[in-house]
Amino acid sequence: LKKDLGDLKVSPLGNPAMPMPVPMPNFVQMLPGMESMATMMMKQKIADKGVASIEDLRTACLESGVKLIACQMTVDLFDFKPADFIDGIEYGGAATFFEFAGESNVNLFI
Repeated sequence: LKKDLGDLKVSPLGNPAMPMPVPMPNFVQMLPGMESMATMMMKQKIADKGVASIEDLRTACLESGVKLIACQMTVDLFDFKPADFIDGIEYGGAATFFEFAGESNVNLFI
C-alpha cells in the first residue's frame, strides 16, 4: 500500500512451497543470492505468463472500488506516515477487518 514499492523481492525462505527448478532443502534457500535468483525467476514467470504487475493490479483494485485497509499497528510500529501510502486506503486493525469479513463474499488478510 506504500506509494514507493521500491525493488520488490521474492523470498524463497519465506515461501518454502515456492516451486524451484530443482528440488532443494530449505536451508539452501537462505544462502546469499537465492533471494535475487528467486526474484528473477518470479519476474520472468510473470512476464512469460502475461500476468499484470503489482502496480497494475493495485491500480485495478483502486479503480474497482476494492477496500484497502492498512494495518494500524504496523503503521504505528514502523513510524509510517499517511504520506507514505497511496491515496484511498483506510487504516484499521483486526477489529476493523472482522466487522465486515464475516459478511463478505471475498476477503484477503495479509
